[in-house]
Amino acid sequence: MQAISKARLQIHFCVVLWGFTAILGKLITLPAAALVWWRMLLVTVALMMTPRVWRGLRAMPARLRWAYAGIGVLVSLHWLTFYAAIKLSNASVGATCIALGPVFLAFVEPWIARRRFDPRELLLGVAVVPGVAMVVGGVPTAMRLGLVVGTASALLVALFSACNKRLVEHGDPLTVTWLELGTGTLFLGLLAPLLPHSAFVLPGLHDAILLVLLSFGCTLLPFALALVALRHLSAFGTQMVTNLEPVYAIVLAVLLLGEQRELAWPFYLGVAVILAAVFVHPWLSRRQEPAQPELLGVSESHSTTD
Repeated sequence: MQAISKARLQIHFCVVLWGFTAILGKLITLPAAALVWWRMLLVTVALMMTPRVWRGLRAMPARLRWAYAGIGVLVSLHWLTFYAAIKLSNASVGATCIALGPVFLAFVEPWIARRRFDPRELLLGVAVVPGVAMVVGGVPTAMRLGLVVGTASALLVALFSACNKRLVEHGDPLTVTWLELGTGTLFLGLLAPLLPHSAFVLPGLHDAILLVLLSFGCTLLPFALALVALRHLSAFGTQMVTNLEPVYAIVLAVLLLGEQRELAWPFYLGVAVILAAVFVHPWLSRRQEPAQPELLGVSESHSTTD
């Protein structure tokens, strides 16, 4: 098998695994804060055992460490709101909200990267408005708070993705991921007393098994595979595949959780409109950039390019 074909299969496999993050988030009975804290802690501890992380940390200037640590706070807030959205609604709604990440990124990145705003990016924002309206109309009233929280999570995705892009060439991917998730673990630990549910809830056997699957099967494994695959794929090609994550998540939610019984048909029509806009956007603003592995370890949307 040619290297490029193998890399494409690896990326698709990674996206399927990432699609399971929303499903596991619904199946794990822990509150969102505890779920995120344990997930970040398990991944951080695993990465600590990698010599490459420590080599990268020693080579990284202190100022850059602090910058990545600050991004780690955004990462923790993103995951917290993502899983809170799933708890307040369901996996399909959470995945749909994350599909809005590239839309927010189109507006946030010019501000953070200090580049001129592209009018084509405004077109993306306008195009998703009907889709968002249909999604809202297809979601039961009791789930709409989850929709709002999930939208905030998508905005946080855009913020930390844009920040990571500014620093993309300055740190080893594993070291960056360890710094961000390690800082996020500490931040959530400090934030826990202010949250409705403590982050230090000890998981039972059922939740512990699912947390291990989430941390290693849906985080570290696809991260490692994606790092290898990105050596052979363009940023554009990678983005077109990773944009499929909400599709996989929603299909899995229907097959495994039967969530189609909770949502009206306008929801799925709205999802189709949003995803169509997200897929068209890369064609309108195609740029030759390197794929960015730093974003793969810390995001549910895993949008590696703009």
